[in-house]
Amino acid sequence: MTATTIEAQDQHASSAPEPAVPGPATPRWTHIALPVQDIEASVEWYGRFTPLKLLDKRSDHMGHAAWLGHEDQYDKPFILVLVQMFEDEGKGKMGVLGPFAHIGIEVPEREAVDEMAAQAGEAGCLWWTPREMPPPIGYICALHDPDGNVIEISHGQGVYSKAQEVWGNGHQVS
Repeated sequence: MTATTIEAQDQHASSAPEPAVPGPATPRWTHIALPVQDIEASVEWYGRFTPLKLLDKRSDHMGHAAWLGHEDQYDKPFILVLVQMFEDEGKGKMGVLGPFAHIGIEVPEREAVDEMAAQAGEAGCLWWTPREMPPPIGYICALHDPDGNVIEISHGQGVYSKAQEVWGNGHQVS
């Protein structure tokens, strides 16, 4: 294939109309993708230990993917994408978040942190036992997903109050 042929293909591809897919009005933070060794085990784990729900699941010649998120965020979704690549099969745990890097989930009740820690302890995936941390961190524990990624469960962290303070009260958000 010649450079001219490649350029012609590139021009043709860029001039093709884009499909009409709903999207954001402005650039938005939409997802984090994590590699996993077993897509089924990971989807099950996140369904049990987090408030995330399965949005979509697909497979192609490269592997499997699952999108998880909050059902009430259909207008401004933020998705956890789990990806099992066929080329990585047999390589063991794929975790990339740890020992401090983590995904944080805030719960509305302090007791929910203790409940989640108890469930995780029974399942053998508790990483940090519940503890009170200095402001603005709040009351936290952390779990390990099947690939060893750290998932923090917190209460009173202040993310919601800070966002409302800075971006709320009539501030125009797109």
